[in-house]
Amino acid sequence: MSKPQFVYVIYIRAVPEKVWNGLLDPAMTRLYWMHENLSDWKPGSSWSHKRTDPQGTVDIVGEVVEFDPPKRLVLTWVPPAEHGQPEKTSRVTITLDPEGWPNGPWTKLQIVHSELEPDSKMFHSVSYGWPGLMSALKTMLETQK
Repeated sequence: MSKPQFVYVIYIRAVPEKVWNGLLDPAMTRLYWMHENLSDWKPGSSWSHKRTDPQGTVDIVGEVVEFDPPKRLVLTWVPPAEHGQPEKTSRVTITLDPEGWPNGPWTKLQIVHSELEPDSKMFHSVSYGWPGLMSALKTMLETQK
């Protein structure tokens, strides 16, 4: 039996480089995600998703699988307490494609969160989390607010 996945697509009125920076630049992710995504971003390196609160709690950890700016990012994704448990580890693939629509530039941002444990807390949280976060990113990039 295959594991479920969550797929989300959104179009953002910005060039891919700007969207890419919005996903990875800690100064930007603090504004809409209230987290920083930290790594040296080399394939095989670890990464962490750290809150910007005074405690600096790390909510997600993983490994950088692919890094091809500003086109594709693939990460493993697991809560720190479940790190090292392959059955609990999912995968996030983010792709950015430029679109030449009128009044552009636009970027098609697609997130595929795969290898999710069926009916898990993670499965349910990404189903509402990704759309809200990417909508906030879109608003921030398009309005500078």
